[in-house]
Amino acid sequence: MSTKQRDTIQQFLKGGMSRRELGRRMGRLGVGAAAASYMLNKGMSEAQAADFDWKKHSGKTINLLLNKHPYADAMIANIENFKSMTGMDVKYDVFPEDVYFDKVAAALSSKSSQYDAFMTGAYQTWQYGPAGWIEDLNEYISDTDQTNPSYNWDDILPGLRASTAWSGVPGAELGGEDSRQWALPWGFELNSIAYNRRIFEQVGVQPAKNLPELVDLASKITKSDAGVYGIGVRGSRSWATIHPGYLSAFANYGAKDLEVTDGKLKAAMNSAVSKEMTGLWVKMIQESGPKNWATYTWYQVGTDLGAGASAMIYDADILGYFMNGGDNKEAGNLAYSAFAPNPAAKAPTPNVWIWSLAMSSFGNQKDATWYFMQWASGTEHGLFGARKMDFVNPVRSSVWADQEFRDRIAKSYPGYLEQFEASSPGSKIYFTPQPLFQTVTTDWAAALQKMVANEIPVDEGLDQLAASIDEQLVAAGLG
Repeated sequence: MSTKQRDTIQQFLKGGMSRRELGRRMGRLGVGAAAASYMLNKGMSEAQAADFDWKKHSGKTINLLLNKHPYADAMIANIENFKSMTGMDVKYDVFPEDVYFDKVAAALSSKSSQYDAFMTGAYQTWQYGPAGWIEDLNEYISDTDQTNPSYNWDDILPGLRASTAWSGVPGAELGGEDSRQWALPWGFELNSIAYNRRIFEQVGVQPAKNLPELVDLASKITKSDAGVYGIGVRGSRSWATIHPGYLSAFANYGAKDLEVTDGKLKAAMNSAVSKEMTGLWVKMIQESGPKNWATYTWYQVGTDLGAGASAMIYDADILGYFMNGGDNKEAGNLAYSAFAPNPAAKAPTPNVWIWSLAMSSFGNQKDATWYFMQWASGTEHGLFGARKMDFVNPVRSSVWADQEFRDRIAKSYPGYLEQFEASSPGSKIYFTPQPLFQTVTTDWAAALQKMVANEIPVDEGLDQLAASIDEQLVAAGLG
């Protein structure tokens, strides 16, 4: 929009001309009717945004519970801008991830008013929401008195908006009818391959195209004279072992964790295709994983890649991103590859982890907290984090379109944009939403450990897991 066009629209908005005269003047400036209508709507939105009272809750203090993470670091680095814009104060406690979720659960289950908002994964809201511990944010998003007109909720990637919304009915589609918006997407991770180009060149190999090829590739590297193990994936007895690489491969093979029939849930992770994929996964770890795989969390997976102890990982794309910088030994040697594990699949379908912001139902400053939440998940802060900090992956289309951000990523992290753009269309949460998520996935991880340790065959292990899950679902009134 040129200066003359903007001035003309502003004059109209101030009552200085009729709509007919606006049309005539815009025509003389070379603007057609459709474009003029678009510019008018944009101008009205800007005018409304300019009138939005960010100082409405000046003098109030909100308290946050945060996980130690680059997303939190970006927010803290920019928090003075929020304080000066609103006149509000923000206090926060930051905990490492190994204790963070316990802190959240303790605060919410005790109905503590200590924290107004907190970081959460989308999976955790399947427990927090139905329990009445967090607020449905739909009423805030749609409230024109409390939400800045330029917030642009639709700018957040649709798969992320849907994946953080759920009706609370076990097995119901995420983002479906009657869903409640339990959290705001803040930053997310999809799962792909990150690998060490130096090691690949030394061994003379290229990235695998599917899971059978990956098993063979990892084995070849492990047996080579490179002095590294082939591939890092998570292995600890935790829900966090299932959701990254494993479930991404599982979903790409068309396998399901649970089935829904007449409103009842039944375990499905022991289907024939599930057994096929899991058999390959177990073989890969046995032949080419770290010796103490059963202790591996995201931290060990990432640090081994950064230190040159492993040739590649199948995990969150941002984990490879972070290991390709800083003081990591292999910084600058890492590359990225979008990955479709199923040889018959047309494209990657990675499961996602979404760091989100949720509002406690027990806080005393809900309206003021919403001002913080819309700022923290808004475009302006998103651009700050993407341009100046390690706030990847952004959740907004407008931030991904920002040329400064794209140039920064392309220069420092070659191939990262390409793997993201190839993977993101098929990325979403592939778990079936239900309140026993953590129990189901932790038991699943324990079963994988037994299979890898050769304590039980893959087929039998999945059959036993499914039978145990079915019992738990029935006991909980879900099956």
